[in-house]
Amino acid sequence: MGIKVGIIGCGSITKFRHAPEYKANPHVDEIVFFDRNPDRAEALAKEFTGRAVKTVGELYKDPTITAISDCSSNDAHHIYSSNALLNGKHVLCEKPLAINVECAEIILEAQRKSGKKLMVDHNQRFAKAHQKAKEIIEKKELGEVLTFKTAFGHQGPESWGVNKSNATWFFKKNRSHSGVAGDLGIHKIDLIHYLLDDEVEDVHAFLGALDKVDENGQPIEVCDNVVCALKTKKGRLGTASFSWTYYGSEDNSTTIYCQKGIIKIYHHSVNQLIIETKDGEVIKYELGNIQTNDHQTKSGVIDAFIDSIIHDKEPPVTGSHALATLKVIEKILACKE
Repeated sequence: MGIKVGIIGCGSITKFRHAPEYKANPHVDEIVFFDRNPDRAEALAKEFTGRAVKTVGELYKDPTITAISDCSSNDAHHIYSSNALLNGKHVLCEKPLAINVECAEIILEAQRKSGKKLMVDHNQRFAKAHQKAKEIIEKKELGEVLTFKTAFGHQGPESWGVNKSNATWFFKKNRSHSGVAGDLGIHKIDLIHYLLDDEVEDVHAFLGALDKVDENGQPIEVCDNVVCALKTKKGRLGTASFSWTYYGSEDNSTTIYCQKGIIKIYHHSVNQLIIETKDGEVIKYELGNIQTNDHQTKSGVIDAFIDSIIHDKEPPVTGSHALATLKVIEKILACKE
């Protein structure tokens, strides 16, 4: 007996990641799509041999649907995800979990009440080079972590979004809320928490709308660039840069500086993980490339979510993980005020 899943929101993240990965999962029998624009739901239902519903309530009330992916815009997560949980569905919510900590707490409370599983799509944890780096750090092969730097930047969501337009909701304060910080930055903050088994505690950041304009030619209402200095609870120091204005190749790299050497992650197209030791040894790993907007690869998120349901175990990225990351994003955004 397979699992039937619903998806709320039929934009690019559903079309290129959630739907194809559900379709490829052997335990998923059917995908049911909902979007506020019925044509978009119908189009994806046709593409992935699923079906579309006209109202979100049909997903909530269908007893045959076990789980729901919330791929709505950031401002709606606390509404859709909470309602899905309270209607007895397991939920995979896109990142950021919510537009702010207050809204995130609503989802976590719904999860506690329902007893259902809540997973958040912080997909960088599933990249093989990141998993290998975590293993090296945990085993203290290079001693303790001292400092780090991480970056995530590309040409912007208008080149990825379903309409390829600078009218994208990512540029709207009321829907995106956090701009590039909540779109790309949140991935790297979560990654640092994951790799270091630590949490960012102190933040100093500069952020601004440096180049992007909306459909009226006006500067966008949210940040398109963030540069920050970070300090963790365990005293590690680091820097992070997030950008929608890297007008060349995408940068999704991280460097971890340890007592006995350096770990370079996704700096090199062939050797995705490179270790340089203090005494001059260089160790190179080929572990497969990370997903980019231009080159979609299987993220592993959907499989992990379905696996947690089938085997009744805690998902690898929980609501509390996502909340800890969101708290850092709030601190970053507060630096502008």
